Amino acid sequence: MLVLSRKSMQSVTIGSDIRITVIRLEGNQVRIGIEAPRDVRILRDELAEGYEATPSRSAESLVELASAGA
Repeated sequence: MLVLSRKSMQSVTIGSDIRITVIRLEGNQVRIGIEAPRDVRILRDELAEGYEATPSRSAESLVELASAGA
C-alpha cells in the first residue's frame, strides 16, 4: 500500500485518467473528490461488499450508490 500525505486541494493522479483530490479536512474526516471515466466503478468498501452479494445491479445503480454518501 502506498501512503501519501496531501493538504486540502492537493491531488493524486492514478494512471492517466483518474484523479483524487482532497477537498476538505474537518477534524477526523476527509472529503475527497474523484475524477474518473464513467466506465470505472468507484465504490466505498461497505457498498462493494453489498454489491458482491447482488451482482445483478446495473452500472448506473453503482454510480448512484457510490455518490449517495457524498
